[in-house]
Amino acid sequence: MIDAVHVLPSLYGHILIPPAVYRELTTPTAPEKVRLWFQDRPSWIEIRELSGAVGQDLADFLDAGESEAIQLAKELQADLLLIDELAGRKLAIENGLRVIGLIGVLATAAQKALIDPEIAIKQIERTNFYISEDLIEFLRSSSK
Repeated sequence: MIDAVHVLPSLYGHILIPPAVYRELTTPTAPEKVRLWFQDRPSWIEIRELSGAVGQDLADFLDAGESEAIQLAKELQADLLLIDELAGRKLAIENGLRVIGLIGVLATAAQKALIDPEIAIKQIERTNFYISEDLIEFLRSSSK
């Protein structure tokens, strides 16, 4: 929704998502812009099936997308998991995973001059994504 998806392959190369995340992003209730983008998704995004079942410790507290994302990251021993939901981040860290959220991705992109943080902040503020003043300042300072 903030027109920054282009930074993902530059920063992370190949991105793997589990089926539940794909379903969430292509469901009729997902934003139209997101649905349309995923209908013709680039080759650097791959939908990867889980090899095992999602653990009850995840399924009891998170929705299917976050649960499957954590499970897939565990199975693949992923370098990094992109996740924003606080409960999901906490459980991912408890499961030994390194996590990064939207603001972390944008800060990294700003450090590499891939985005203008002021434009990203304005775009975020037009969405329903909550961003604290501390995170806004962090993002602003990341390009300096």
